[in-house]
Amino acid sequence: MPIAGVAADANVLLSAVVGKAALRVFTEFDVAVHVAQFNADEVTEYLPRMANKYELPVEFVEMQWRLLPLRIHPVDEYRRRLRKAITDLTGRDPEDAHALALARSLALRIWSNDRDLSGMDAECYTTARLLRLLSEQ
Repeated sequence: MPIAGVAADANVLLSAVVGKAALRVFTEFDVAVHVAQFNADEVTEYLPRMANKYELPVEFVEMQWRLLPLRIHPVDEYRRRLRKAITDLTGRDPEDAHALALARSLALRIWSNDRDLSGMDAECYTTARLLRLLSEQ
């Protein structure tokens, strides 16, 4: 079944804005990337740190973030699934619950390199796996 869309977590989006392999998902393929507002806010918060870490101008990283073709979803769109996602992630990073709840709400796969999201009922693709599957479509 072709991959038409994914629910992304913050880490893959941060990788994309600094030009890592994750950026190829946006530049080489026609796939809708959905993100929870919570995770989008998380990305915005970390942009200066990423710019510093990769010795890039903050303005460049912020511009790259603004240019990513994302579909940002407010919590109201996936709130019904958030409590269960938090419960399912007990003992793991609770901030991952937003991406999981959004994926469940939209019946999408998750795009994340975070192992905390593996083993859930929403299938999780790493960047490497997603790129491979998209190139095979």
